Amino acid sequence: MLDLPALPDVSGEERLKLLDDYERLAASGWPADWETLVAARYGIRLSSRYGPHRIRNPFGKASGQLSLTVRQVKHDAAAGLGFVVLKTVIAEEAGGQRSMGDWTSRETRMKLERIRGGSGEEGWTVTWLGRGWGGSLSDYLQFYAEAVEIARPAGMLVVPSCKFHLPGAGGEEWREEEYRYTTGRLLDAAQAARAALPMPLEKDFSPTLAGSDRASERDRILGWLTRVPALIRAAGGDRVALGIKVFNALFDDDFQLVMVSLLEEAPVRPAYLVYANRLFDPYRVFQGWRGVAYGGPDLSDRNLRVLSARRRHPPAAPLPVSATGNIDTGRRAAQYLLCGASSFQMHTLFQWPDTEFAMRVGGKTARALHWLVFHPEHGFIAWLLDLRRRFDLPADADVFDIAATLLRK
Repeated sequence: MLDLPALPDVSGEERLKLLDDYERLAASGWPADWETLVAARYGIRLSSRYGPHRIRNPFGKASGQLSLTVRQVKHDAAAGLGFVVLKTVIAEEAGGQRSMGDWTSRETRMKLERIRGGSGEEGWTVTWLGRGWGGSLSDYLQFYAEAVEIARPAGMLVVPSCKFHLPGAGGEEWREEEYRYTTGRLLDAAQAARAALPMPLEKDFSPTLAGSDRASERDRILGWLTRVPALIRAAGGDRVALGIKVFNALFDDDFQLVMVSLLEEAPVRPAYLVYANRLFDPYRVFQGWRGVAYGGPDLSDRNLRVLSARRRHPPAAPLPVSATGNIDTGRRAAQYLLCGASSFQMHTLFQWPDTEFAMRVGGKTARALHWLVFHPEHGFIAWLLDLRRRFDLPADADVFDIAATLLRK
């Protein structure tokens, strides 16, 4: 199912139409209501869902260095992203104590570079030393509220991301107060800002966690995945729609499937999954720091292997999936869509050099969307036209409906 051809199967008329739109928009600029153009020209509905929430299109920005300022959120809303996941905040107790304080950093230096995967495919990866939100929880709550206000007129969903306590070795007790206090503060901010409820919340398992002593034992990781949804449910009840961002552990693909299965079959389940963050190389050195996360073709290859295996043996009630990991073309998004993902989070794509994009006006988010959506060979529209024909999909289906249909085929 995932072995798609190199190029989409579209008619000559469709290809010419795509080429015309691609070149015209490259010269004129990115329209704010670009989904309307897609619907009118191609009969494609791009609306979808992130967790329980409707989103205007399936494309979003993953949590990271590009979603930690008001200015960045403004550019994303203007470009018409479907959603943005804010930089990950580190949970606190009422007194300000942070069990995961080592994951805070104000470091923002990043290095974009080419990378070759094990398959021989070339791509891009970004390396940085920054981890979570460098400021306080109170600062983050103000940022979250401002982001919601900015995004509302554009219909862009804003999603906070949080790293909560995870016990290590030696029988360390869970810091339940950290879960209660931080979840409550986030909910208060969401309600005050009139944000979408239930509040979507990504529970971040950092890729750097993979190389930590905390994640050295399989049973401990599975214990985290069992307990975290229950703790956040106890703290926020039905007012929180929890998304667990599954991390790529330093174990084999079978263990990744075990993690996903546990979350989907647990007595207390999250509302959705985010699959899956970057790979981790414990031996790679960057600016004197040993052990860094990376992306590129190896990341998408692994993620798609695991999601494809899940697809072959789907659970009775599969959780919605927001895909992340080297989504650099419409073809890659289509592969994740075939695995049931109904939204797509990017980060590295928004840092590509300007020379990689045909559009010469507007910001980087708009240029990336132009490439990702309208390219006549590599764009998402072309691949949706291919999939619609290939699987006889209903003409009125939106992206969420397509994802659900393909998961059953």
